[in-house]
Amino acid sequence: MAVFRELRLRKPRAEIRFWCDIKFSSQARALLDNFDNGLRLDKVVSGKFRRYHHLTVLRQLMWPRLVLLNIRDSFLVGIGFFQSLVKLIVWRPDVIFAKGGYVCLPVGLAARVLHIPLVIHDSDAYPGLTSRVLSKYATAIATGAPLDYYSYPKEIARYIGVPISSEFHHFSLTERVVARGSWGIDTGRPLIIITGGGLGAQRINDAVVKVLPGLMNLGTIVLVAGASQYDELRALTPQSDTNFKLYPFISDGMATLLGSADIVITRAGATTMLELAALRKPTILIPNAKLSGGHQLKNAEMYAKAEAAEILDEDTVIEDANKLVETIEKLLNDTSKLSSLAENISSFARPHASSDMADMIIDAAG
Repeated sequence: MAVFRELRLRKPRAEIRFWCDIKFSSQARALLDNFDNGLRLDKVVSGKFRRYHHLTVLRQLMWPRLVLLNIRDSFLVGIGFFQSLVKLIVWRPDVIFAKGGYVCLPVGLAARVLHIPLVIHDSDAYPGLTSRVLSKYATAIATGAPLDYYSYPKEIARYIGVPISSEFHHFSLTERVVARGSWGIDTGRPLIIITGGGLGAQRINDAVVKVLPGLMNLGTIVLVAGASQYDELRALTPQSDTNFKLYPFISDGMATLLGSADIVITRAGATTMLELAALRKPTILIPNAKLSGGHQLKNAEMYAKAEAAEILDEDTVIEDANKLVETIEKLLNDTSKLSSLAENISSFARPHASSDMADMIIDAAG
């Protein structure tokens, strides 16, 4: 959305369409409506190549369900490729911007066949499989981390950071009070926000529920749980206690919510981390170690080296959820540590990333 806004400023008459996979379409529609409810959303069939960082190749090959899912999804990628080919022949855009998710693979390959300029952005410190494949055909490549983390051709690659909305900025004390008021949150208690991203994080949600009374003793807890587990969690958590708020997904106002927080607990997704860097938020990262390539572990490692975030091992939190309570309590009682985390994470902010990304897209379109 941040890139769309920049493109509209430069090319107000440009036609923009957003393509995504079916699984994320409802969240995508909600986000698009906050930008332009007339903007077209297309759904594309695609599939994942599942591989798990914590398992050896042999163990993965001996996992029948995993092998069958990968075989099935390879056919889905093929279907998505022909679907994209037809859509692109009919529409024929001047340029395609691919953010790196698995749905970009069939679209990017179709763009290659039709000789449509392709610009990719790789947010993570570890390049994803889709981006590595499409980089061979890309007109330009933008990265979320310094180029030393990637093997992309230097002549077409540029480190710009991760494009985020200008709404994500350091909140003054007055802005924090106003933001909390808009969300109906007590301004007299610490605010702790826990989020697993757009689709939620079940293992983090389950850990939070186990120790929710202990967490609520520390401050007001806001859990953005994801739509798939929301109903289950709603039945397990208090609904009338002002010290706890549960949301399935937030399409509008996430910047003000995060901006008013004292501590944020989240996954190590690149975009969320850069949003928190712009907000200067003390952060506890619980990276998902099971994702392909271990990219969240590598993201978290980058922040840990800079002493810009506290890192908790997910397995440790699952085995003993009180570790989460202890870590939060320790930070809340150490104001110098909170200040240090806020200062160090802010060094990763790249306020011009959206503008730079829009420039690269327009340049590629010629």
